[in-house]
Amino acid sequence: MSNNDDKFESLMASKKFDVEHALGMYAYSFCELPAEAIYDDDAIKFLGERAKSCHIYLIGYVPKIDLKKARPQGSKVMLDMEALGVDYPVSLAIPDGLSFKEEGGLWFLSDAAGQRYAPNAEQIIHAFGTQHEYPSFEVVYVGQAYGTDGSRNALDRLKKHETLQKIALEGAPDGYRLQLLLLEVHPSNQLFTFFNAWAQDKSQGEQRISSGLDKLFETNEHERITLYEASLISYFQPIYNKQLKNSYPSTNLKVLADCYEKDFSSVVAEICFDNFHYRLFSDAVEKSFDHFVSIDLHTAEERKVFFAT
Repeated sequence: MSNNDDKFESLMASKKFDVEHALGMYAYSFCELPAEAIYDDDAIKFLGERAKSCHIYLIGYVPKIDLKKARPQGSKVMLDMEALGVDYPVSLAIPDGLSFKEEGGLWFLSDAAGQRYAPNAEQIIHAFGTQHEYPSFEVVYVGQAYGTDGSRNALDRLKKHETLQKIALEGAPDGYRLQLLLLEVHPSNQLFTFFNAWAQDKSQGEQRISSGLDKLFETNEHERITLYEASLISYFQPIYNKQLKNSYPSTNLKVLADCYEKDFSSVVAEICFDNFHYRLFSDAVEKSFDHFVSIDLHTAEERKVFFAT
């Protein structure tokens, strides 16, 4: 047996139970929009049905990326863009059969029949990110809206949100704008289970497996939304959040009562999208597209088995 095997077995032998569980939740889809767009009926309509299922919202700052000029260059459109006082050239390929046109100060692509086409904001941001660097999103507040049986979504809450109004009145830093990210938490739970053959107590394995399955199927949507929100607040430590930053996890929190009763080890919340264009960060968290939030429910080292060194 190698030294690494000895170290692993020694580590596992220091853990208490042979079966440990973590309740897993992850964001299934997202919508993003500038904060002022929540009062724009056309912008809300453009988001469609997705927004109605988003109960989690993140408020933050993103750099303003301005288009100064567009010009043709061979088979491409060159966009002269500016962000935080720096100029960035961005190229977009012109599809076959289309040509660059400019009229009345507006540019577009046109086919032989005169039909007009133009890239949307998402395509432009993607090109900007792949050719330079994807913009960052500083998370300053995390919240949720649920209502009765999920009747209230994030947009409903944000239209009359005192903290959002406060942040807007204080104003974004120079060169930035206020942005909203709406998240839909997946409608089913995940259960991470760890089996440890070297654990100190191997007498309760069957009972602990049963408790884990109970929690997997009994956690309802409102509990899932609340746990997900609390996990993100504890993780990002947003500057405008007051509650849950330093009190989660806690045996005194009602939403965690069943996790403690069934003796779960951890709660996990994930943000991971293939087509996301912002790197989320805060004072407490480094910039990244993907965030894996693992909250230990117990402080004792003998209970920490998930995603630990």
